[in-house]
Parts: sequence; structure tokens; C-alpha cells
Amino acid sequence: MKNTRYFLFGLSAVCICMIGITTLNSPLVNPIRNAVGYVLVPIQAGINTVGSRMYQGMADVGKLKMALEENERLKAQVDGLMEENTRLRAEQFELERLRSLYELDQEYMQYEKIGARIIAKDSGAWFSVFRIDKGADDGIRENMNVIAGGGLVGIVTDVGANYATVRAIIDDSSQVSAMAQQSGDTCIVSGDLQLFREGRLALSYMEKDDDIKDGDMIVTSNISEKFLPGILIGYATDIEIDYNDNLSKSGYVIPAARFDRLQEVLIITKLKDVEPEADE
Repeated sequence: MKNTRYFLFGLSAVCICMIGITTLNSPLVNPIRNAVGYVLVPIQAGINTVGSRMYQGMADVGKLKMALEENERLKAQVDGLMEENTRLRAEQFELERLRSLYELDQEYMQYEKIGARIIAKDSGAWFSVFRIDKGADDGIRENMNVIAGGGLVGIVTDVGANYATVRAIIDDSSQVSAMAQQSGDTCIVSGDLQLFREGRLALSYMEKDDDIKDGDMIVTSNISEKFLPGILIGYATDIEIDYNDNLSKSGYVIPAARFDRLQEVLIITKLKDVEPEADE
């Protein structure tokens, strides 16, 4: 360490002397000045080169640091914009659903209704049995009809203080007394989860001469035990005569409601008070 220190001191002294010599203008020292110049100029050039490179390196490091900081700022800005976009899309979808419920509410203005959100459902792919966030404290009672998505969804089967359970018309245990809106001829819409994989429900108990055809609107009938009359269930399709007895016909119903994306529903608070003529 001492030798290195002495060497640096000596080298510094020599450089100072050389610099001093180069500043002299006497003709006597011109040869010495030229000799020193040959030694000192390359050293100065080397020092300048090293200094320039060090400065450029430090400048590049500063630029890199600034670029990294800008990149982090832009990433945070992009994350914020993505979050905002997701929120706006969710609000847009919710607005569309609520607008659909409003239109449905206007379509059945003769009935008082309560809006509710779905808070749980069974483990299947569809909302065949689900729970809503309104209950007895909100005026919900068993056998109240539930609508959404343009038509009938199901019926309330169990009520707690602040929740209620709804069985959808697609459930295997569901049967709805229905009729063709145009002709008034009656039929039965039966739930079938296996059949619903094709997006359809069974339509049966139709006489051969009944005026029920493909495309007819199928609504709840006047003789239904629990369902209020005139609520849209869906549209008839593939109506055919049963050739085993040649006296009846059957087909399918494409439901009006979407049972794979339910989130909000309307509960009709009026209960059916007419004795049934057919067992459901």
C-alpha cells in the first residue's frame, strides 16, 4: 500500500512537472517541451477517453434508471386503465341486465314485484335451484313466481328471514301447466336437466287436434295451480304426433330465460288463489 502511494505521488509530481515544462516558451526548453508533449499528449488523450467513457456510462445509467422509472409509471397507468375498463364493462353488463328486468317489469305491470340478487346456486352448470337475497322480512312467501330474462324462471319453494330458495322450471322435479298463447290449447312443460343440455324442455299432454305448432309462444295457463296466468315460458319447437297412439302429440320448448347466467330476478308478490283443475 505504501509503495503504491509513493508511486502515485511520484507519478503526479512528474505529470505536474511535465505540464509546467510545456507552459514555458523559452527556446532553451523547446526540445524538452516537445519530448514531454510526446509523452503527455497520449496520456491526456487516454485520460480524456476514459473520462468520456465514464461520463457516457454514467449518463447511460441515468437514462436507464429514468427509463425504468417511466416503465413502472406506465405499467401502473396501464393497470389502472385496465381496472377502470373492467369496472366500466361490469357496470355496462349490469345496466343491460337491469334494463332487461325493467322491460320485463313493464311487460307484467299488472303484478307487484320485488327485485332480488342471486347469492348461491346448486353445483350444476345451470341455475336449476338457487338462493336469493330476499326473504320473509321483505314480503317473500312460498309459491311466489320468479321471472327474469324475458320470461318465467321458477317458483319460491323455501323462505327464510332474509333469503329464499327458488326451484327453476328446468329442474327435473318441475312441471308447469301451460298453454299456447294464440289458441289457448293446454299442455305441460316438464323440466329435464339432461334434455336442457340441448337448450330445450319437454312439451307434452297435447291432443292430436290441438292448435299448437312450432314457433308458438307457450305461457302459463289459467288452470295452473301455482303459476300466475300468461307468463311467457318459451317457444314451441319440433311438435310431432305421437305415432304410438296417434291421438296425442309432443314436442319441446325453448325457454325465454337464460339459465346459465342469471344474476338478478323479479319475484311476483301475488299468489295464485284459484283452485287447480289439473295436478302439477
